[in-house]
Amino acid sequence: LALVPALALGACAVDTNDRNQRALGGAALGAGAGALIGSVTGSAGRGALIGGALGGVAGALTPQPQPEAVPQ
Repeated sequence: LALVPALALGACAVDTNDRNQRALGGAALGAGAGALIGSVTGSAGRGALIGGALGGVAGALTPQPQPEAVPQ
């Protein structure tokens, strides 16, 4: 569990594309939410791992937002 922040910071140094950025963001949000939910059930670490994995997959599968058309 102590390696998670180190890996997350290391991933920030890599030039990533939009899909990877969405996956990393989803993993971070999922890990936070999973840790909160897991702490209620008595296993914050397991919740963070599960939430991070599911959030990363969800972030990677989320389509890239399309820019809005600017009226002329």
